Amino acid sequence: MKTRVLGHRGASFYAPENTMPAFELALEQGADGVELDVHLSKDGELIVMHDERLDRTTNAKGFIKDYTLQELKCFDASYGRDGFAGVQIPTLGEVYELFRDTDKIINVEIKTDILDYPGICSKLLALEDKCRMNGRIIYSSFNHYTVKEMKELRPEVKVGLLYMCGFVAPWKYARELGADCLHPHYITISRTPGMAEECIRSGIETNVWTVDESVWMERLKAMGVTSIITDKPDLALTVVK
Repeated sequence: MKTRVLGHRGASFYAPENTMPAFELALEQGADGVELDVHLSKDGELIVMHDERLDRTTNAKGFIKDYTLQELKCFDASYGRDGFAGVQIPTLGEVYELFRDTDKIINVEIKTDILDYPGICSKLLALEDKCRMNGRIIYSSFNHYTVKEMKELRPEVKVGLLYMCGFVAPWKYARELGADCLHPHYITISRTPGMAEECIRSGIETNVWTVDESVWMERLKAMGVTSIITDKPDLALTVVK
């Protein structure tokens, strides 16, 4: 099976990460889908941004959770990138609207590894239904309790375990939790003996992040990983094809 290419926070090498221009560019480049991150705003809206705080990628400061959606929409999320001034922080619903009429998949990373967002799992499932994105979402998190909760709420959803440590036989751990996918850092998977083969044998996807060098893309493709998550979808597509 051909290795998929997912744009990491969109085509984030070329456009501000986790913004609509980055997702639009990943789509234009022909990526099989995108990876993104979600938090909850003060008024309970699903917000697409990587960090818990606004400081690194916007002209504002503080935590996402302390602002309403209306307030968040006033900030500049261009990350200082030329040509993108004034780009807004998107909601997950806006991203789904962009991809709804395509066959692309979206890896939604639930950012509950540092902060707790009560009710976020239920909100994610409700939005998936509302936007008719069923069957095209992979939910992942570094907080494996969150992954477990998603599977308990809806057993048929696809979930992935994010990690970057040296698990012994991580495919066995995935089976114990009922996870469909493992999402290791690319260096981690290369140092786990037999992982790609065991995951293929077990029917577990391997969606590997964040791979931006062609030599690693070639190596991971040869291993048979399911997806390469990359800031450079155009480069990865030339490698996997």
